[in-house]
Amino acid sequence: MSAFLRQFFAVQPVNTSANTGDGRLKRALGPWALTAIGLGATIGSGIFVLTGTVAANHSGPALTLSLLIAAFGCGLAALCYSEFASFLPVSGSAYSYAYATLGEGIAWFIGWNLMLEYMLSASAVAVGWGGYVTNLLADAGIHLPSQLVNAPFGKLENGHLGLTGAVINVPAVLIVALMSALLYIGVKQSSAVNTLMVMLKVGIIVVFVLAGLSFVDTSLWHPYVPPNTGTRGHFGWSGVLSGAAIIFFSYIGFDTASTTALEARRPQRDVPLGILGALVISAVLYVAMAAVLTGMVPFQKLDVDAPVAVALDAHPQLSWLGTLVKLGAIIGMTSVILMSLLGQPRILLAMADDGLLPPAMSRCHPRFKTPHVATVVTGVLAALIGGLFPLDVLGELISIGILLAFTVVCIAVLVLRKTRPDAPRAFRVPFAPVTCVLGAIVCFGMTFWLPWDTWVRLVFWTALGYSVYGFYGYQHSRLRASVRGEVAPGTPSRVPE
Repeated sequence: MSAFLRQFFAVQPVNTSANTGDGRLKRALGPWALTAIGLGATIGSGIFVLTGTVAANHSGPALTLSLLIAAFGCGLAALCYSEFASFLPVSGSAYSYAYATLGEGIAWFIGWNLMLEYMLSASAVAVGWGGYVTNLLADAGIHLPSQLVNAPFGKLENGHLGLTGAVINVPAVLIVALMSALLYIGVKQSSAVNTLMVMLKVGIIVVFVLAGLSFVDTSLWHPYVPPNTGTRGHFGWSGVLSGAAIIFFSYIGFDTASTTALEARRPQRDVPLGILGALVISAVLYVAMAAVLTGMVPFQKLDVDAPVAVALDAHPQLSWLGTLVKLGAIIGMTSVILMSLLGQPRILLAMADDGLLPPAMSRCHPRFKTPHVATVVTGVLAALIGGLFPLDVLGELISIGILLAFTVVCIAVLVLRKTRPDAPRAFRVPFAPVTCVLGAIVCFGMTFWLPWDTWVRLVFWTALGYSVYGFYGYQHSRLRASVRGEVAPGTPSRVPE
Protein backbone atom coordinates (compact mmCIF):
# COMPACT_ATOMS: atom_id res chain seq x y z
CA MET A 1 0.00 0.00 0.00
CA SER A 2 2.84 2.43 0.79
CA ALA A 3 4.37 1.79 -2.64
CA PHE A 4 0.99 2.41 -4.27
CA LEU A 5 0.53 5.71 -2.43
CA ARG A 6 4.05 6.86 -3.35
CA GLN A 7 3.26 6.19 -6.99
CA PHE A 8 -0.20 7.78 -6.67
CA PHE A 9 1.40 11.10 -5.67
CA ALA A 10 4.54 10.77 -7.82
CA VAL A 11 5.14 13.86 -9.97
CA GLN A 12 6.10 13.65 -13.64
CA PRO A 13 9.43 15.40 -14.46
CA VAL A 14 8.80 17.96 -17.17
CA ASN A 15 10.62 19.51 -20.07
CA THR A 16 9.44 23.08 -20.56
CA SER A 17 10.82 23.37 -24.08
CA ALA A 18 8.38 24.31 -26.82
CA ASN A 19 9.91 21.57 -28.90
CA THR A 20 8.73 18.82 -26.57
CA GLY A 21 7.44 15.99 -28.75
CA ASP A 22 8.80 13.76 -31.47
CA GLY A 23 7.25 15.19 -34.63
CA ARG A 24 4.24 12.88 -34.70
CA LEU A 25 1.88 15.88 -34.82
CA LYS A 26 2.14 18.72 -37.34
CA ARG A 27 2.81 22.28 -36.09
CA ALA A 28 0.38 24.27 -38.19
CA LEU A 29 -1.58 26.56 -35.83
CA GLY A 30 -1.09 30.27 -35.14
CA PRO A 31 -2.82 32.62 -32.64
CA TRP A 32 -5.89 33.29 -34.80
CA ALA A 33 -6.37 29.60 -35.49
CA LEU A 34 -6.07 28.82 -31.77
CA THR A 35 -8.60 31.54 -30.86
CA ALA A 36 -10.92 30.15 -33.52
CA ILE A 37 -10.47 26.66 -32.05
CA GLY A 38 -11.46 28.00 -28.63
CA LEU A 39 -14.47 29.83 -30.10
CA GLY A 40 -15.35 26.84 -32.24
CA ALA A 41 -15.46 24.63 -29.16
CA THR A 42 -17.30 27.21 -27.04
CA ILE A 43 -20.03 28.92 -29.07
CA GLY A 44 -22.59 26.27 -29.82
CA SER A 45 -25.15 24.44 -27.74
CA GLY A 46 -24.59 26.74 -24.77
CA ILE A 47 -25.94 29.76 -26.62
CA PHE A 48 -28.31 27.98 -29.00
CA VAL A 49 -29.72 25.22 -26.75
CA LEU A 50 -28.73 25.19 -23.07
CA THR A 51 -29.64 28.85 -22.48
CA GLY A 52 -33.31 27.99 -22.98
CA THR A 53 -33.20 25.00 -20.63
CA VAL A 54 -31.47 26.99 -17.87
CA ALA A 55 -33.79 30.00 -18.23
CA ALA A 56 -36.95 27.86 -18.12
CA ASN A 57 -35.92 25.56 -15.26
CA HIS A 58 -33.45 27.48 -13.09
CA SER A 59 -32.70 31.18 -13.59
CA GLY A 60 -35.54 32.83 -15.48
CA PRO A 61 -34.52 36.24 -16.94
CA ALA A 62 -31.54 36.14 -14.54
CA LEU A 63 -29.96 33.81 -17.10
CA THR A 64 -27.64 36.71 -17.92
CA LEU A 65 -26.47 36.77 -14.30
CA SER A 66 -25.89 32.99 -14.36
CA LEU A 67 -23.79 33.46 -17.48
CA LEU A 68 -21.73 36.22 -15.86
CA ILE A 69 -21.09 34.13 -12.73
CA ALA A 70 -19.99 31.20 -14.88
CA ALA A 71 -17.82 33.51 -17.01
CA PHE A 72 -16.15 34.87 -13.85
CA GLY A 73 -15.25 31.37 -12.67
CA CYS A 74 -14.06 30.42 -16.14
CA GLY A 75 -11.99 33.59 -16.37
CA LEU A 76 -10.07 32.71 -13.20
CA ALA A 77 -9.47 29.20 -14.50
CA ALA A 78 -8.47 30.54 -17.93
CA LEU A 79 -5.73 32.66 -16.37
CA CYS A 80 -4.36 29.55 -14.65
CA TYR A 81 -4.59 27.53 -17.85
CA SER A 82 -2.67 30.25 -19.67
CA GLU A 83 0.24 30.15 -17.24
CA PHE A 84 0.45 26.37 -17.50
CA ALA A 85 0.21 26.47 -21.29
CA SER A 86 3.13 28.90 -21.47
CA PHE A 87 5.15 26.81 -19.01
CA LEU A 88 4.31 23.32 -20.23
CA PRO A 89 3.30 23.28 -23.94
CA VAL A 90 2.05 19.70 -24.25
CA SER A 91 -1.15 18.10 -25.54
CA GLY A 92 -2.48 16.80 -22.22
CA SER A 93 -4.07 20.05 -20.98
CA ALA A 94 -5.19 19.86 -17.32
CA TYR A 95 -4.16 16.20 -17.13
CA SER A 96 -0.51 17.07 -17.88
CA TYR A 97 -0.59 20.09 -15.58
CA ALA A 98 -1.82 17.94 -12.67
CA TYR A 99 0.79 15.26 -13.42
CA ALA A 100 3.57 17.85 -13.23
CA THR A 101 2.43 19.21 -9.86
CA LEU A 102 0.03 17.01 -7.87
CA GLY A 103 0.93 13.47 -8.84
CA GLU A 104 -0.09 10.58 -11.07
CA GLY A 105 -3.26 9.59 -9.21
CA ILE A 106 -4.69 13.11 -9.27
CA ALA A 107 -3.68 13.44 -12.93
CA TRP A 108 -5.53 10.23 -13.72
CA PHE A 109 -8.66 11.57 -12.01
CA ILE A 110 -8.47 14.75 -14.10
CA GLY A 111 -7.71 12.93 -17.34
CA TRP A 112 -10.55 10.50 -16.76
CA ASN A 113 -12.97 13.35 -16.04
CA LEU A 114 -11.78 15.33 -19.05
CA MET A 115 -13.47 12.58 -21.02
CA LEU A 116 -16.70 13.91 -19.54
CA GLU A 117 -15.80 17.32 -20.94
CA TYR A 118 -14.67 16.50 -24.45
CA MET A 119 -16.39 13.29 -25.46
CA LEU A 120 -19.68 14.00 -23.72
CA SER A 121 -19.56 17.60 -24.93
CA ALA A 122 -19.49 16.32 -28.50
CA SER A 123 -22.40 14.01 -27.68
CA ALA A 124 -24.45 16.71 -25.93
CA VAL A 125 -23.98 19.25 -28.70
CA ALA A 126 -24.85 16.60 -31.27
CA VAL A 127 -28.21 16.19 -29.51
CA GLY A 128 -28.86 19.93 -29.79
CA TRP A 129 -27.67 19.87 -33.41
CA GLY A 130 -30.23 17.18 -34.15
CA GLY A 131 -32.97 19.32 -32.60
CA TYR A 132 -32.22 22.28 -34.87
CA VAL A 133 -31.87 20.09 -37.97
CA THR A 134 -35.21 18.45 -37.24
CA ASN A 135 -36.81 21.89 -36.75
CA LEU A 136 -35.35 23.20 -40.01
CA LEU A 137 -36.47 20.15 -41.96
CA ALA A 138 -39.96 20.54 -40.50
CA ASP A 139 -40.04 24.10 -41.86
CA ALA A 140 -39.37 22.60 -45.27
CA GLY A 141 -42.21 20.11 -44.85
CA ILE A 142 -39.99 17.15 -44.03
CA HIS A 143 -41.01 15.43 -40.79
CA LEU A 144 -38.70 12.74 -39.44
CA PRO A 145 -40.10 9.93 -37.24
CA SER A 146 -39.86 10.93 -33.58
CA GLN A 147 -38.44 7.49 -32.74
CA LEU A 148 -35.37 8.32 -34.84
CA VAL A 149 -34.66 11.88 -33.62
CA ASN A 150 -34.91 11.41 -29.84
CA ALA A 151 -32.93 9.57 -27.17
CA PRO A 152 -34.25 6.19 -26.00
CA PHE A 153 -33.28 7.15 -22.42
CA GLY A 154 -34.68 10.18 -20.63
CA LYS A 155 -34.68 11.76 -17.17
CA LEU A 156 -37.86 11.00 -15.22
CA GLU A 157 -39.47 13.26 -12.61
CA ASN A 158 -37.76 11.35 -9.79
CA GLY A 159 -34.34 12.07 -11.34
CA HIS A 160 -33.74 8.52 -12.54
CA LEU A 161 -33.22 7.45 -16.14
CA GLY A 162 -36.06 5.69 -17.92
CA LEU A 163 -37.12 4.59 -21.40
CA THR A 164 -38.79 7.13 -23.70
CA GLY A 165 -39.98 4.83 -26.46
CA ALA A 166 -37.55 6.24 -29.03
CA VAL A 167 -35.01 4.02 -30.82
CA ILE A 168 -31.95 6.25 -31.38
CA ASN A 169 -31.13 9.86 -32.23
CA VAL A 170 -29.95 9.30 -35.81
CA PRO A 171 -28.95 12.95 -36.61
CA ALA A 172 -26.70 13.04 -33.53
CA VAL A 173 -24.95 9.83 -34.57
CA LEU A 174 -24.42 10.99 -38.16
CA ILE A 175 -22.90 14.40 -37.34
CA VAL A 176 -20.40 12.86 -34.88
CA ALA A 177 -19.36 10.30 -37.49
CA LEU A 178 -18.87 13.00 -40.14
CA MET A 179 -16.77 15.27 -37.89
CA SER A 180 -14.63 12.33 -36.75
CA ALA A 181 -13.86 11.53 -40.38
CA LEU A 182 -12.74 15.12 -40.98
CA LEU A 183 -10.45 15.05 -37.93
CA TYR A 184 -8.94 11.78 -39.09
CA ILE A 185 -7.44 13.40 -42.19
CA GLY A 186 -5.66 16.34 -40.53
CA VAL A 187 -5.69 19.16 -37.98
CA LYS A 188 -4.88 21.85 -40.58
CA GLN A 189 -7.91 20.93 -42.68
CA SER A 190 -10.09 20.70 -39.56
CA SER A 191 -8.84 24.10 -38.34
CA ALA A 192 -9.60 25.75 -41.69
CA VAL A 193 -13.15 24.38 -41.72
CA ASN A 194 -13.62 25.43 -38.09
CA THR A 195 -12.39 29.00 -38.73
CA LEU A 196 -14.91 29.40 -41.55
CA MET A 197 -17.74 28.12 -39.36
CA VAL A 198 -16.71 30.42 -36.49
CA MET A 199 -16.85 33.49 -38.76
CA LEU A 200 -20.31 32.52 -39.99
CA LYS A 201 -21.84 31.79 -36.58
CA VAL A 202 -20.42 34.91 -34.90
CA GLY A 203 -21.81 37.02 -37.75
CA ILE A 204 -25.25 35.40 -37.44
CA ILE A 205 -25.31 35.89 -33.65
CA VAL A 206 -24.56 39.59 -34.08
CA VAL A 207 -27.34 39.89 -36.68
CA PHE A 208 -29.81 38.15 -34.32
CA VAL A 209 -28.93 40.43 -31.42
CA LEU A 210 -29.25 43.61 -33.49
CA ALA A 211 -32.49 42.53 -35.17
CA GLY A 212 -34.03 41.16 -31.96
CA LEU A 213 -33.43 44.33 -29.93
CA SER A 214 -36.47 45.97 -31.55
CA PHE A 215 -38.72 43.15 -30.34
CA VAL A 216 -37.53 43.03 -26.73
CA ASP A 217 -40.33 43.48 -24.21
CA THR A 218 -38.65 44.60 -21.00
CA SER A 219 -41.68 43.50 -18.96
CA LEU A 220 -40.58 39.91 -19.64
CA TRP A 221 -37.50 40.61 -17.52
CA HIS A 222 -39.63 41.24 -14.41
CA PRO A 223 -39.15 39.80 -11.94
CA TYR A 224 -35.53 39.51 -12.92
CA VAL A 225 -35.04 36.71 -10.39
CA PRO A 226 -38.36 34.80 -10.21
CA PRO A 227 -39.33 33.61 -6.72
CA ASN A 228 -38.27 30.15 -5.69
CA THR A 229 -40.92 27.50 -6.32
CA GLY A 230 -40.03 25.60 -3.14
CA THR A 231 -37.51 23.41 -4.89
CA ARG A 232 -33.80 24.08 -4.50
CA GLY A 233 -32.36 25.33 -7.78
CA HIS A 234 -35.73 26.19 -9.35
CA PHE A 235 -35.70 30.02 -9.52
CA GLY A 236 -34.66 32.31 -6.73
CA TRP A 237 -30.95 32.79 -6.03
CA SER A 238 -30.45 29.07 -5.69
CA GLY A 239 -31.75 28.83 -9.24
CA VAL A 240 -29.30 31.49 -10.42
CA LEU A 241 -26.40 29.54 -8.90
CA SER A 242 -27.69 26.21 -10.21
CA GLY A 243 -28.04 27.82 -13.61
CA ALA A 244 -24.46 29.11 -13.41
CA ALA A 245 -23.18 25.63 -12.57
CA ILE A 246 -25.04 24.03 -15.47
CA ILE A 247 -24.36 26.81 -17.99
CA PHE A 248 -20.67 26.50 -17.10
CA PHE A 249 -20.70 23.78 -19.75
CA SER A 250 -21.23 26.53 -22.33
CA TYR A 251 -17.80 28.07 -21.70
CA ILE A 252 -15.61 25.04 -21.45
CA GLY A 253 -14.37 25.07 -25.03
CA PHE A 254 -11.72 27.71 -24.38
CA ASP A 255 -9.36 25.11 -22.92
CA THR A 256 -9.46 23.06 -26.14
CA ALA A 257 -6.74 25.39 -27.41
CA SER A 258 -4.41 24.00 -24.71
CA THR A 259 -4.77 20.45 -26.08
CA THR A 260 -3.29 21.58 -29.42
CA ALA A 261 -0.05 22.94 -27.92
CA LEU A 262 2.06 20.38 -29.83
CA GLU A 263 0.40 21.58 -33.04
CA ALA A 264 0.94 25.30 -32.32
CA ARG A 265 3.83 27.06 -34.02
CA ARG A 266 4.69 29.19 -30.95
CA PRO A 267 2.79 27.57 -28.09
CA GLN A 268 4.16 29.63 -25.18
CA ARG A 269 2.79 32.84 -26.69
CA ASP A 270 -0.07 31.75 -28.91
CA VAL A 271 -1.89 29.25 -26.68
CA PRO A 272 -2.55 31.78 -23.85
CA LEU A 273 -3.78 34.26 -26.48
CA GLY A 274 -6.14 31.65 -27.89
CA ILE A 275 -7.48 30.67 -24.45
CA LEU A 276 -8.16 34.19 -23.15
CA GLY A 277 -9.36 35.59 -26.49
CA ALA A 278 -11.91 32.82 -26.97
CA LEU A 279 -13.32 33.23 -23.45
CA VAL A 280 -13.75 37.01 -23.64
CA ILE A 281 -15.42 36.99 -27.06
CA SER A 282 -17.78 34.14 -26.20
CA ALA A 283 -18.82 35.73 -22.87
CA VAL A 284 -19.81 39.00 -24.57
CA LEU A 285 -21.83 37.19 -27.24
CA TYR A 286 -23.50 34.89 -24.68
CA VAL A 287 -24.75 37.66 -22.40
CA ALA A 288 -26.01 39.80 -25.30
CA MET A 289 -27.91 36.93 -26.89
CA ALA A 290 -29.37 35.72 -23.58
CA ALA A 291 -30.71 39.20 -22.78
CA VAL A 292 -32.41 39.48 -26.19
CA LEU A 293 -33.73 35.90 -26.06
CA THR A 294 -35.45 36.29 -22.66
CA GLY A 295 -36.82 39.65 -23.77
CA MET A 296 -38.43 38.30 -26.95
CA VAL A 297 -40.45 35.45 -25.43
CA PRO A 298 -41.49 34.39 -21.89
CA PHE A 299 -38.72 32.29 -20.40
CA GLN A 300 -41.18 29.50 -19.57
CA LYS A 301 -41.48 28.73 -23.29
CA LEU A 302 -37.74 28.20 -23.80
CA ASP A 303 -37.46 24.67 -22.41
CA VAL A 304 -36.94 23.15 -25.86
CA ASP A 305 -34.03 21.89 -27.95
CA ALA A 306 -34.21 24.98 -30.21
CA PRO A 307 -35.06 28.04 -28.02
CA VAL A 308 -33.75 30.59 -30.53
CA ALA A 309 -36.12 29.15 -33.13
CA VAL A 310 -39.00 29.53 -30.65
CA ALA A 311 -38.13 33.20 -30.07
CA LEU A 312 -38.08 33.90 -33.80
CA ASP A 313 -41.29 31.99 -34.49
CA ALA A 314 -43.02 34.21 -31.88
CA HIS A 315 -42.34 37.27 -34.06
CA PRO A 316 -43.49 36.78 -37.68
CA GLN A 317 -41.74 40.03 -38.65
CA LEU A 318 -38.45 38.19 -38.16
CA SER A 319 -39.39 35.26 -40.35
CA TRP A 320 -36.66 36.35 -42.79
CA LEU A 321 -34.13 35.75 -40.03
CA GLY A 322 -35.48 32.41 -38.85
CA THR A 323 -33.86 30.18 -41.44
CA LEU A 324 -30.59 32.13 -41.23
CA VAL A 325 -30.34 31.80 -37.45
CA LYS A 326 -31.27 28.13 -37.52
CA LEU A 327 -28.53 27.57 -40.07
CA GLY A 328 -26.17 29.58 -37.84
CA ALA A 329 -27.08 27.39 -34.88
CA ILE A 330 -26.41 24.27 -36.90
CA ILE A 331 -23.08 25.65 -38.14
CA GLY A 332 -22.14 26.76 -34.64
CA MET A 333 -22.87 23.44 -33.06
CA THR A 334 -21.08 21.63 -35.88
CA SER A 335 -17.87 23.47 -35.03
CA VAL A 336 -18.31 22.66 -31.32
CA ILE A 337 -18.65 18.97 -32.13
CA LEU A 338 -15.59 19.18 -34.36
CA MET A 339 -13.43 20.87 -31.73
CA SER A 340 -14.62 18.64 -28.89
CA LEU A 341 -13.70 15.61 -30.93
CA LEU A 342 -10.33 17.25 -31.62
CA GLY A 343 -9.49 17.69 -27.93
CA GLN A 344 -10.33 14.23 -26.57
CA PRO A 345 -7.90 12.15 -28.71
CA ARG A 346 -5.02 14.39 -27.67
CA ILE A 347 -5.81 13.80 -24.00
CA LEU A 348 -5.84 10.05 -24.69
CA LEU A 349 -2.54 10.38 -26.59
CA ALA A 350 -0.90 12.10 -23.62
CA MET A 351 -2.16 9.48 -21.17
CA ALA A 352 -1.00 6.65 -23.45
CA ASP A 353 2.44 8.26 -23.79
CA ASP A 354 2.67 8.11 -20.01
CA GLY A 355 1.71 4.44 -20.05
CA LEU A 356 -1.62 4.95 -18.29
CA LEU A 357 -3.61 3.83 -21.33
CA PRO A 358 -2.82 1.20 -24.00
CA PRO A 359 -0.11 2.27 -26.48
CA ALA A 360 -2.55 2.08 -29.41
CA MET A 361 -4.06 5.37 -28.18
CA SER A 362 -0.78 7.17 -28.90
CA ARG A 363 -0.42 5.96 -32.47
CA CYS A 364 -0.39 8.72 -35.09
CA HIS A 365 -1.17 8.34 -38.76
CA PRO A 366 2.09 8.43 -40.77
CA ARG A 367 0.53 10.52 -43.55
CA PHE A 368 -2.09 12.68 -41.84
CA LYS A 369 -0.09 13.29 -38.62
CA THR A 370 -3.19 12.81 -36.45
CA PRO A 371 -3.87 10.48 -33.47
CA HIS A 372 -6.08 8.35 -35.70
CA VAL A 373 -6.75 5.42 -33.35
CA ALA A 374 -7.82 7.69 -30.47
CA THR A 375 -9.91 9.73 -32.93
CA VAL A 376 -11.83 6.66 -34.09
CA VAL A 377 -12.40 5.41 -30.53
CA THR A 378 -13.60 8.85 -29.41
CA GLY A 379 -15.91 9.19 -32.41
CA VAL A 380 -17.54 5.80 -31.93
CA LEU A 381 -18.17 6.35 -28.20
CA ALA A 382 -19.42 9.92 -28.67
CA ALA A 383 -21.81 8.81 -31.42
CA LEU A 384 -23.29 6.07 -29.26
CA ILE A 385 -23.72 8.34 -26.24
CA GLY A 386 -25.26 11.14 -28.34
CA GLY A 387 -27.66 8.67 -29.90
CA LEU A 388 -28.82 7.21 -26.58
CA PHE A 389 -28.97 9.99 -23.96
CA PRO A 390 -30.76 13.38 -23.69
CA LEU A 391 -29.16 16.81 -23.43
CA ASP A 392 -29.95 17.57 -19.78
CA VAL A 393 -28.22 14.46 -18.40
CA LEU A 394 -25.14 15.00 -20.56
CA GLY A 395 -24.89 18.72 -19.76
CA GLU A 396 -24.86 18.15 -15.99
CA LEU A 397 -22.17 15.45 -16.21
CA ILE A 398 -19.98 17.64 -18.40
CA SER A 399 -20.25 20.56 -16.00
CA ILE A 400 -19.16 18.61 -12.93
CA GLY A 401 -16.23 17.04 -14.78
CA ILE A 402 -14.83 20.34 -16.01
CA LEU A 403 -15.50 22.19 -12.75
CA LEU A 404 -13.34 19.66 -10.92
CA ALA A 405 -10.64 19.90 -13.60
CA PHE A 406 -10.61 23.70 -13.35
CA THR A 407 -10.38 23.49 -9.54
CA VAL A 408 -7.29 21.29 -9.77
CA VAL A 409 -5.62 23.56 -12.35
CA CYS A 410 -6.11 26.60 -10.10
CA ILE A 411 -4.51 24.76 -7.16
CA ALA A 412 -1.73 23.36 -9.34
CA VAL A 413 -0.54 26.85 -10.35
CA LEU A 414 0.15 27.65 -6.70
CA VAL A 415 2.00 24.34 -6.28
CA LEU A 416 4.06 25.09 -9.37
CA ARG A 417 4.95 28.55 -8.04
CA LYS A 418 6.46 26.81 -4.99
CA THR A 419 8.18 23.88 -6.72
CA ARG A 420 9.43 25.69 -9.85
CA PRO A 421 9.53 29.40 -8.88
CA ASP A 422 12.36 30.34 -11.25
CA ALA A 423 11.16 28.47 -14.35
CA PRO A 424 10.49 30.79 -17.31
CA ARG A 425 6.84 31.58 -18.03
CA ALA A 426 5.67 33.64 -20.99
CA PHE A 427 2.46 34.34 -19.07
CA ARG A 428 1.98 34.67 -15.31
CA VAL A 429 -1.33 34.72 -13.42
CA PRO A 430 -1.77 38.22 -11.93
CA PHE A 431 -2.11 38.29 -8.12
CA ALA A 432 -1.65 34.51 -8.18
CA PRO A 433 -2.49 33.62 -4.56
CA VAL A 434 -5.80 35.50 -4.65
CA THR A 435 -6.70 34.57 -8.24
CA CYS A 436 -5.90 30.88 -7.85
CA VAL A 437 -7.60 30.41 -4.47
CA LEU A 438 -10.68 32.34 -5.58
CA GLY A 439 -10.79 30.36 -8.84
CA ALA A 440 -10.64 27.05 -6.95
CA ILE A 441 -13.34 28.16 -4.50
CA VAL A 442 -15.69 29.40 -7.23
CA CYS A 443 -15.25 26.38 -9.50
CA PHE A 444 -15.50 23.80 -6.73
CA GLY A 445 -18.32 25.67 -5.01
CA MET A 446 -20.46 25.55 -8.13
CA THR A 447 -20.36 21.74 -8.14
CA PHE A 448 -22.62 21.77 -5.05
CA TRP A 449 -25.34 23.55 -7.02
CA LEU A 450 -25.62 20.73 -9.53
CA PRO A 451 -28.39 18.12 -9.06
CA TRP A 452 -27.50 15.43 -6.52
CA ASP A 453 -27.89 12.63 -9.06
CA THR A 454 -25.00 14.19 -11.02
CA TRP A 455 -22.76 13.48 -8.04
CA VAL A 456 -24.01 9.90 -7.90
CA ARG A 457 -23.09 9.39 -11.57
CA LEU A 458 -19.70 11.03 -10.95
CA VAL A 459 -18.98 8.59 -8.11
CA PHE A 460 -19.72 5.63 -10.38
CA TRP A 461 -17.62 7.14 -13.19
CA THR A 462 -14.72 7.81 -10.82
CA ALA A 463 -14.91 4.29 -9.35
CA LEU A 464 -14.77 2.86 -12.86
CA GLY A 465 -11.84 5.12 -13.71
CA TYR A 466 -9.75 4.15 -10.71
CA SER A 467 -10.50 0.50 -11.41
CA VAL A 468 -8.93 0.98 -14.84
CA TYR A 469 -5.99 2.78 -13.25
CA GLY A 470 -5.48 0.05 -10.66
CA PHE A 471 -5.60 -2.82 -13.15
CA TYR A 472 -3.77 -1.15 -16.04
CA GLY A 473 -2.44 2.39 -15.51
CA TYR A 474 -0.56 1.70 -12.28
CA GLN A 475 1.01 -1.46 -13.72
CA HIS A 476 2.13 0.17 -16.99
CA SER A 477 3.02 3.68 -15.80
CA ARG A 478 6.17 4.94 -17.55
CA LEU A 479 7.04 7.01 -14.50
CA ARG A 480 6.85 3.93 -12.28
CA ALA A 481 8.89 1.91 -14.77
CA SER A 482 11.56 4.62 -15.03
CA VAL A 483 11.95 4.71 -11.25
CA ARG A 484 12.42 0.93 -11.30
CA GLY A 485 14.79 1.14 -14.28
CA GLU A 486 12.47 -0.75 -16.62
CA VAL A 487 12.13 1.76 -19.47
CA ALA A 488 13.90 0.58 -22.59
CA PRO A 489 16.62 2.93 -23.87
CA GLY A 490 15.41 5.13 -26.70
CA THR A 491 11.71 4.73 -25.86
CA PRO A 492 9.92 7.95 -26.81
CA SER A 493 8.57 10.04 -23.95
CA ARG A 494 6.14 12.94 -24.07
CA VAL A 495 7.82 14.80 -21.21
CA PRO A 496 11.39 13.50 -20.88
CA GLU A 497 13.42 14.05 -17.77
